[in-house]
Amino acid sequence: MTRSGQEYLASLRDGREVWLDGERVADVTRHPAFRNTAASIARLYDLAHDSAHTAELTEDGVHRAFLVPRDHAGLVARRRAHKVWAEAGYGFLGRTPDCMAAGATGFAAAPGVFTTGAFDGADHARAWHRRLAEGDLYAAFTLTNPQSDRTRPASEQEEDDLVVRVVAEKDGGIVVRGAKTIGTAAVFADEVVVGTIEPLAPQDVEHALSFTLPLATPGLTLVSRTSYEGRARSVFDNPLSARFDENDALLVCDDVFVPWERVLTYRNTDTTFRMWWDTPAYVNFVHQGATRFWTKLEFLTGLAILLTRANNTHELPQVVQAIGRLMGRVAQAKAFVLAAEASFEEVDGGRGGVRPGKEISYAQRIVAGELYPAALQEIKLLAGGGVIQLPASGADLLHPELGPLVRKYIRSPGHGAEERIKLLKLAWDALGSEFAARHEQYERFYHGAPHVYLTQQAWEGDTASCEALVRSCLAGYGLSEGTVRPGHGLSEETVQR
Repeated sequence: MTRSGQEYLASLRDGREVWLDGERVADVTRHPAFRNTAASIARLYDLAHDSAHTAELTEDGVHRAFLVPRDHAGLVARRRAHKVWAEAGYGFLGRTPDCMAAGATGFAAAPGVFTTGAFDGADHARAWHRRLAEGDLYAAFTLTNPQSDRTRPASEQEEDDLVVRVVAEKDGGIVVRGAKTIGTAAVFADEVVVGTIEPLAPQDVEHALSFTLPLATPGLTLVSRTSYEGRARSVFDNPLSARFDENDALLVCDDVFVPWERVLTYRNTDTTFRMWWDTPAYVNFVHQGATRFWTKLEFLTGLAILLTRANNTHELPQVVQAIGRLMGRVAQAKAFVLAAEASFEEVDGGRGGVRPGKEISYAQRIVAGELYPAALQEIKLLAGGGVIQLPASGADLLHPELGPLVRKYIRSPGHGAEERIKLLKLAWDALGSEFAARHEQYERFYHGAPHVYLTQQAWEGDTASCEALVRSCLAGYGLSEGTVRPGHGLSEETVQR
């Protein structure tokens, strides 16, 4: 059954080890660097648990992200659930609970990928998916290795415990040591998946594993980056960063014990890589992420429209054209989601249901990283300098001496000072703050580095059809079709006509 928001918050008070600014955080649900975002995620659970959106978000008491879609309609139903949660965070909460839920569902749809001669993790993958679904648990993931020497594989770094690896086997499980980075939203999750989404060298066998753990596991430490929520002055002054900073953390394993039933892949470089790509897990990530991205562009475009109205420039031809470009980008983002669903593919001959079309899903990764910076640039030009000259705090409006000055000079026709400042502070938080800068970088690398996804698109895309189309054209004519006169591109026959 689904959990309420309060039940979710209670689950975070489990003694997990989270560090920020040299301080161990006793309770992320009450700490000023995390509490508002935790409350925002709790609201997502309330929407699913008991609200007007419950039927859209769940089926038979389970969130739709945990259900294996059996046809196109199933994909559409899952996307509508993704959209409800994306709109609740205006697209700024990327790794909401439905993200890894969809990934775990991808594992359950094709568990055979986890079966090898030396280790069989198929039952473990199915059991983990079932445990998440039945408990309505929030799982995050950490798949990125620390950025050390990129020219060397994991096993050849200067220190042997930089990247998570196996250091011992015991009767009941294994002991792991090392780190993973960019654990987005891990601070707020119930469990974490630790693995590797990039290819591993054959000698990296000790690093070739994936497993799941509760966040309160002894020896597991999360080191948080700067909290934008913690730096926010108020919700009025920083309306996005004060409520939707999902955080990113370094995950460190200090001789952490992992029970065998929580190990998904073990000492197999091929399976540890393929579990993301040969199951629907990764395209399920893209389905959720693309739906959120579409929602985020809708929000930014709406912000641009309101800014032009506040500036009284919305009827200028060049401004209308700029809004048209933004609306076109929203339509592109939407089209990728719908096209991926429409081009669905069967999983394991239909036994694992269906997944969004891989080619369109992979292409969305390319377009999103290009659309987002372009949209920001467009909106910044529309906003002008008004987002720079703002009161340090909304409290200035209430000050007996400053208030009259602010209300007199920071307004526009039809928009009072409070309304205008509120809008401009929202715009700055989305466009120019440190929170905004993180989101631009986040969207550029949301699905990995460009050199990775561009190469993968070339490999996975239907290049043969593109070649075949040109070859059919070349095959349709030749020198025998007519004599070409020197200096002309027309055949004799064409000239005669």
